[in-house]
Amino acid sequence: MNICVFLSAADLDQRYTRPAREFAERLGRGGHTLVWGGSDTGLMNVVADGVQETGGRLIGISVEFLRDKARGNVDEMVFAKDLAQRKALLLGRSDAIVVMAGGLGTLDEATDFLEQRKHELHTKPVVLLNTAGFYSGLVLQLRRMEEEGFLPVSLDDLVFVTDDGARAIAYLEEAVATG
Repeated sequence: MNICVFLSAADLDQRYTRPAREFAERLGRGGHTLVWGGSDTGLMNVVADGVQETGGRLIGISVEFLRDKARGNVDEMVFAKDLAQRKALLLGRSDAIVVMAGGLGTLDEATDFLEQRKHELHTKPVVLLNTAGFYSGLVLQLRRMEEEGFLPVSLDDLVFVTDDGARAIAYLEEAVATG
């Protein structure tokens, strides 16, 4: 399975890097392919290392203006002309999506893909990996949107929220298998 992971390119504390590394190792041992932003920095690098070192494949999808931050040792690297094309390529090359701790770019990608899922423009399963409670505030806001009628579909139908990497992968494997 090709799993698209959105996450930070920043160097982060162990409370984020340790669970990210564990998740990546599970992904690699499971024979899955990481589809990600292609960076060799920060949390992106931690996850790519974990996947690669445990037998998984790497498909990087970066943008031209970040070419100098692209990881060199990958199975495939694609450079999009802009961020919009990058998002389309990431979605097109993946079977499932995981959102990990990240900044504005990660939040943009996550909300864009959730909006597309809401409108059934894709049906790929989406997991919000809530490491160290990073997305608890967002989940609270999303629940409020649901409760007050701003979401026309159940939040649980849009995204699976967990703080456990093993549960995230198990959910994705089952969701993709049952299609």
